[in-house]
Amino acid sequence: MDNPVHPRTMIDLHCHFLPGVDDGAPDLAAGLALARAASDDGVRLSVLTPHVFPGRWDNTLSSLTPHFLRFRQAVQDAGIALELRLAAEVHLLPQSLQLLDADELPLLGHWNGQRIVLLELPDGGIPVGAMQAVEFFLRRGCVPLLAHPERNKGVMRSLDKLRPFIDAGCLVQLTAASVHGGFGAQAQQTALAILDAGWATAVATDAHNLRHRPPALSTARRALAARYGEEAARSLTETLPALLIEPPHPQPVQQMTSSGPAQECG
Repeated sequence: MDNPVHPRTMIDLHCHFLPGVDDGAPDLAAGLALARAASDDGVRLSVLTPHVFPGRWDNTLSSLTPHFLRFRQAVQDAGIALELRLAAEVHLLPQSLQLLDADELPLLGHWNGQRIVLLELPDGGIPVGAMQAVEFFLRRGCVPLLAHPERNKGVMRSLDKLRPFIDAGCLVQLTAASVHGGFGAQAQQTALAILDAGWATAVATDAHNLRHRPPALSTARRALAARYGEEAARSLTETLPALLIEPPHPQPVQQMTSSGPAQECG
């Protein structure tokens, strides 16, 4: 069946294709299969974001870079039409802050002249000290892009838990499967509330495997287009992600704003 999304126009800012470094692709074959699936789905560029979770996955910029270079070459050798970048999904821990000061965090890009870190809060809630950690990053010219807050149980219970982070200047990345209901009704409801509030910066797959967590961004894009219009869908899967991974921009850029759904998703 033809993909209604123009071939390879989307940018996926969050995925776990890099083999053997975290709970994503376990080996090269699995990583290549994920990369091929992303390209087939209409993604032109995937940012590989392995976990940086000190004590569990002790990844750093220095340790990940050789793995990334080998995998990028393997993707090219396999004839897969997918551009790759390296960043990381950084778990909120004191050691992660130390890695930033040591220039050992793979960062995602830039936003209004500042660097971006893809920052993961614990799934169970907003921990004590989370805002202080965000302020630590901000003081060092590094803006947190919050990974999948719609799946955080605290945010699910009350969207107001997210507001202080938005007010502080954090960006928000939603999971594609949350947008179209693949992570359940509560995650979808929270994701749509974040979109309705105009707080979302990007939608990305957080793909880990083909069976349960595939790199399927086009399904979310269609749901976004049905509810908010094609321009908003393009903004969240192409335009804003492209700005984030480009060199620093001197002029401010705006996130998507929404006055409410154009129509309900089918």
